[in-house]
Amino acid sequence: MTRTNTSGTSGKSGMKARAGRVAVIGALGLASVSLAVAPAFAKGAVEITAPHTVQVGKTITVTAHGGDDSAGYLHQLCVEENGFGEGWHQETCSTPAKGDARVTAQGTSARGGDLRFRAVLYGLTSKHDQKPVRLHASDVVTVHVR
Repeated sequence: MTRTNTSGTSGKSGMKARAGRVAVIGALGLASVSLAVAPAFAKGAVEITAPHTVQVGKTITVTAHGGDDSAGYLHQLCVEENGFGEGWHQETCSTPAKGDARVTAQGTSARGGDLRFRAVLYGLTSKHDQKPVRLHASDVVTVHVR
């Protein structure tokens, strides 16, 4: 048995309309999923200050402060140093805090050259969290030791 179209319209136009609706629905669905999956960026910032130049043997004082509005995290701010081919390593960290965190690092350099510093803000789930989440990092500041 064969079917015949007795309505006077071809089946192709109905298929085109259905395909168009499916495409629109699919695009809307994809857009809504993309918005739901996109990360929500918390507002936060980290700032660091250091002298531009110091003499060999003189104290270098680096201060940093930062915060973030991410819920559920304690914040810990660390000052990291990179100099003389050693790579980045932590100099000091603040105690975990619920609000803004501040830290000051002091030290001296026994030789001339450039030292680079940055501050990194971590999110902690507890004071003894072994896997902190990196939230923000400051720009790198360079101290010329001569």
